[in-house]
Amino acid sequence: MVARKEVKPLKYQKLDGLSEKQLSEHHGVLYTGYVKKWNEIQEKLETVDKSTPNATYSDLRELKLEETFAGNAIILHEMYFANLGGNGTPSGTILEWIKEDFGSFEKWAEEFKAMGICSRGWVVLGMDVQSSRLHNYLCDVHNQGGMWGTAPFLILDVYEHAYFIDYATGRKSYIEAFMKNINWDSVNNMIKQWHMDEMRKAMMVKR
Repeated sequence: MVARKEVKPLKYQKLDGLSEKQLSEHHGVLYTGYVKKWNEIQEKLETVDKSTPNATYSDLRELKLEETFAGNAIILHEMYFANLGGNGTPSGTILEWIKEDFGSFEKWAEEFKAMGICSRGWVVLGMDVQSSRLHNYLCDVHNQGGMWGTAPFLILDVYEHAYFIDYATGRKSYIEAFMKNINWDSVNNMIKQWHMDEMRKAMMVKR
């Protein structure tokens, strides 16, 4: 049985360029709703009929499909909120890696922000564990566009619900506000938590 998920509290009320109302709606309604739906799906999976599976439609197929939608929504939102609350000034391991893999921080930021304009849902800075290099990924939907074997480090949510209260259709201005509020210490802590620094060092030795 998969454990129930709990809503992780927001560690700030408002940010530079993101209002209390915007963050409250995003976290308290959208993200919280995904947690509730995940738990509901897990309860239904305990008793779902497994004797009549079907690729066109079956209760099992539908529940397992939406499990990935709700589950990824939770992961992406939790990382998005954890990535915010800083001063936007990059430092540490992630800055070194960005310079190595993109040529400069400015080149990475140019691509990352441009992808924020053309994505319908998410932009993810992550590390391909096979090559041990950073890459910017575009995901239009929670469970579409992700790559197996990728460790996500920085998440940008560009669904309208992430910015519409503060910026209406001004997505570009919202992305600039996001960049100013990135907590790069949180990104570096994620690298340490997943021991990705050791993995990258090992891969660099092999090259």
